[in-house]
Amino acid sequence: MMSRNSDLKARARELLKGFKGDGYAFGLGVLDKVGEFASKFGKSALVVANHGDWFKSVVEPVIESLKRRGVTLAGDRIVPDAAPNAPREDVYRITTYILQFKPDCLIAVGGGSTIDAVKAANVLASLGRYEPEIDPYFGTGQVTAALAKTGARLLPMVAVESAASSGAHLTKYSNVTDPVAGQKKLIVDEAIVPQRAVFDYRVTRTMPKGMTLDGAFDGIAHCLEVFYGIPEDKYDLAQELAEVGIELAVANLETVMADPTSDEGREALGLATDLGGYAIMVGGTNGAHLTSFSLVDITSHGRACAVMNPYYTVFFAPAVERQLRVVGDIYRRHGYIGANLDRLSGRELGLAVAEGMVHLSRKVGFPATLAEIPGFTDEHIERAMKAAKDPQLDMKLKNMPVPLDASLVEEYMRPILLAAKTGDFGLIKNMK
Repeated sequence: MMSRNSDLKARARELLKGFKGDGYAFGLGVLDKVGEFASKFGKSALVVANHGDWFKSVVEPVIESLKRRGVTLAGDRIVPDAAPNAPREDVYRITTYILQFKPDCLIAVGGGSTIDAVKAANVLASLGRYEPEIDPYFGTGQVTAALAKTGARLLPMVAVESAASSGAHLTKYSNVTDPVAGQKKLIVDEAIVPQRAVFDYRVTRTMPKGMTLDGAFDGIAHCLEVFYGIPEDKYDLAQELAEVGIELAVANLETVMADPTSDEGREALGLATDLGGYAIMVGGTNGAHLTSFSLVDITSHGRACAVMNPYYTVFFAPAVERQLRVVGDIYRRHGYIGANLDRLSGRELGLAVAEGMVHLSRKVGFPATLAEIPGFTDEHIERAMKAAKDPQLDMKLKNMPVPLDASLVEEYMRPILLAAKTGDFGLIKNMK
């Protein structure tokens, strides 16, 4: 096991180096790279980070690193970070700080929500004189189009990740939530990828167990969903990302739950979720992510994806048999599947892999159905159905290995959601 873990980590490091080169500092004990990166962009940085005492072990080394490189804090303060799921009011608040203090660069220190909020705030601060609301930037490529039209430029950004989760520090995505509507929407744009990123996996040792699980399952979801929907010309890379990323998470999740301070385990989960970030720059997520956006008021993103992916797996199964053999072998190797997968195909293979996913969720205390999530009601199904028909989210439908359009959502997506509510895979209809 240890030898295989070491081999997987070595493959992960090689993949990430090939992906980001010298623009990404990752590993154990790398926080000091923040000052070096920021100093390339100027003399002042707006730092957005959590103010809590528990986060001092991350923020203080970052501030010291900036000082050593002659970079001052814009406004002589640390800006409070964003709440979970990056509520739009936090995006507007951070935008105000950027406009008031006019920094040379932005530094987001935190998890995916903080990094996403700073990405979006950078867009508003840079383009707000032309379009001051966030909504027109949702969807794919809208920021790039606006920059080209106006000649404006985004501020350079350094993302300092503190949670093994979304891969926000590496990617073109910014998730922003409207808390009133209970709906999350996406900016998808190469223009918002942070110019530099730092992730010291050691800082994740203080992550609560629930947050650790949420993040790990989010990383699995990224690798899995991209692999399911990948076009043939990118298949080999997506397979390697899935093989390495999913197995690092599946093999180490229970270990980290037993010993949250393990550097070995934390490094494995950090590498796994970083590969998830790489994956979503190669391809797109699809069904489970789309549904998760409608569950933001009752559960975390990673938990929602963990619940939904087994049900979408059964729906996709006839179209992704090759991928299912790769994924199923990982879950079988680590004891979550007992069936002989070589004897199964199509929907039956999908059912076996889905049950392996559910087995892992149950083993670590995660819900396996929507009905087990506190606060879930049938209204969430209706909200998810409505979101699936929203043109600003249709990239998720198109990314499915069994593509849907708005006219097919009622016939095929509703049964998936009802199956996820009850745990009855038999409700799911496969397309002929």
